[in-house]
Amino acid sequence: MMLWDVFCRVIDNFGDIGVCWRLACDLGQRGQQVRLWVDDASALNWMAPQVQWMPADDATWRLPAGLGQPGVTVLKWSDAQKPAIESPGLRAGDVVVEAFGCDPPDAFIVRMQRRAAQGQPAQWVNLEYLSAEDYVERSHGLRSPVWSGAGAGLSKRFFYPGFTPATGGLLREPDLIQRRRAETASPAQRLAFLKQIGLDLGDEAKLILLFCYESAPVTELLDRLAGLAGLAQLAPQTPHTHVLLTPGHATTLATDWAHAHPGHPLHLHPLPALPQDDFDRLLWCCDLNLVRGEDSAVRALWAGRPHIWHIYEQDDGVHAGKLDAFMARWMVDWPADLRAQVRDWWLAWNRLAPMPETLPSWQANDAPWRQNSENARDHLALQQDLASQLLTFVSSSG
Repeated sequence: MMLWDVFCRVIDNFGDIGVCWRLACDLGQRGQQVRLWVDDASALNWMAPQVQWMPADDATWRLPAGLGQPGVTVLKWSDAQKPAIESPGLRAGDVVVEAFGCDPPDAFIVRMQRRAAQGQPAQWVNLEYLSAEDYVERSHGLRSPVWSGAGAGLSKRFFYPGFTPATGGLLREPDLIQRRRAETASPAQRLAFLKQIGLDLGDEAKLILLFCYESAPVTELLDRLAGLAGLAQLAPQTPHTHVLLTPGHATTLATDWAHAHPGHPLHLHPLPALPQDDFDRLLWCCDLNLVRGEDSAVRALWAGRPHIWHIYEQDDGVHAGKLDAFMARWMVDWPADLRAQVRDWWLAWNRLAPMPETLPSWQANDAPWRQNSENARDHLALQQDLASQLLTFVSSSG
């Protein structure tokens, strides 16, 4: 068992804390001890409601902490900034994970220096953003000496998640695929879970999950689903089409559309913010998932359902190349016509191309989009998961 310090700054919505929380929980379930240092833990109120904050214990110099998940303690970033005179009992762990280049506080790096001076250096890992681009394979595992600042003389290694054996893999709990199969084995289980989160639906319901950024062309999508864009062939499907709206932009954009189209045939359901486990289960229940960001995109892959990814848009346009690289990896073995249809929708959803008039078939269990998504998921699951690879990575000197 090792003690891990995982540092996370919440910069982009919930993706940073979402990935770091999953990693911390995965390591904790494997018997590791994890301290998650985060500058804004508010999202855990709904993402991980089991976490409860405890006061400091001045007698032992114990810091205020969030407890409730096996093996995981949540700590405030600001406490890692305290010098030794304020927190004399705080020592750097065996592994320090810097998520997405967030730069741990200098006061904590000084503690890492002390460990190194005692002949017990911490493994310093920079956990990078997910990408399917070729550079990931070249960069994964590389060591980077620190030449200046509090960390001068130490070194960190880069750990890149990815989609090939030459990368660090994807977060996937050991029992995830088995749990998904068990919980989707019967329609009754699906309906029971949906009722648990406030959706009392029938067997015939076809579900679309909508989780997006503000720039998503939600109006165009709903027009097509509702048969309001000159697409009469879609109209017979709409009585059973339920669009599940995550809090935030998805709900706002869809509500605005509904107000502009009174009498529309779709069923729109605003959802509450869900804990991560329930969000995963919802992805398993839906027939089509529109997701955004890194954490939700990976969970949509494991769901094995048709999905469309809204990638985070960057000012310099590099997100277009990242999207292309991922589509090439994910759809590599798909029939050419299906690959072209799905690709057109992914580009359109990211406003990189005009939106097609119709979606590829997504409702039936034997629809090619669903079958190929399941096959791609099963192929990806042959790759060793991220936490397993990370444990091996830090056990070696590199």
